[in-house]
Amino acid sequence: MDNSNDNKRRDFLKQGAAVLSAAFFTGTLLEACGTKETENTDLVKVLTPEGQLIKIPRNKFVEHQGHVTNAESRIGIPGKKFVMVIDLAKCDGCGKCTEACQKMHFVPPSKEWLQVLTMQDSEETAPYYFPKPCFHCDDPPCTKVCPVDATFKREDGIVAIDNERCIGCRFCMAACPYSVRLFNWSEPQAPQFEELNASPENVFQSKKGCVEKCDFCPHMSRQGKLPGCVTGCPMNAIYFGDQNEDAVTCLSGETLRLSQLLEERAAYRFMEDLGTEPRVYYLPPYNRLYPVPELNPEAK
Repeated sequence: MDNSNDNKRRDFLKQGAAVLSAAFFTGTLLEACGTKETENTDLVKVLTPEGQLIKIPRNKFVEHQGHVTNAESRIGIPGKKFVMVIDLAKCDGCGKCTEACQKMHFVPPSKEWLQVLTMQDSEETAPYYFPKPCFHCDDPPCTKVCPVDATFKREDGIVAIDNERCIGCRFCMAACPYSVRLFNWSEPQAPQFEELNASPENVFQSKKGCVEKCDFCPHMSRQGKLPGCVTGCPMNAIYFGDQNEDAVTCLSGETLRLSQLLEERAAYRFMEDLGTEPRVYYLPPYNRLYPVPELNPEAK
């Protein structure tokens, strides 16, 4: 009797173990299939730094994009002091910098965060091309007149706009002596991708009833990469870098010592006499590499 009971008990335990193993295997398989199906169906479109739209699982979205809070975006990138240098002798007026900026920030052709103007200092001098972004002044008039602190100066030198705070009063536009700010009168066409949270460092900044402008591409700087206009300039006319490191770099990878470049090339800042302390420097257009059409050919 004892042996019979032991055999029955062993058979019962074996059958129970087999059932549990099958249930575990089936549950694991279903879970895996369910996870795979979720990852394949619950996808979001995100924008890579190279401007490509890709699909990733929603649960990996934060890891892919990184997380910059609104408070962090208002402080800026610690230890940095961003600066731009534009070599007017190299600029051929192709407008590729503007196109790259518009592509990166989904700005339509009707608006330009970076204008390329044709300038002529006097009738005796030849005209030249003049890229004109926001100058991210160290003493910006725009921040002083904003009643809701929507436009602000960061510790890393960038002047940014928080369109979640902007009320559309346009006081900043009136205060800016460089006319580099734009206003959205109509609803902009949003790109087909999602961003992590509302932040002044978002790629897409356009919002109806709000002001926008060149932002120096802080989302690229956080990745150690150059702004869109710099990587879009085929003539290597735009340099960008960190004043604290005393270095600026262009598309080709050429890195120069900032202080030496500014001194040796007699750099200047646009309308510097206003006292706004712009963070964009220009190298004079002497010994230009590319001819510029005459502004008034009929005058001769």
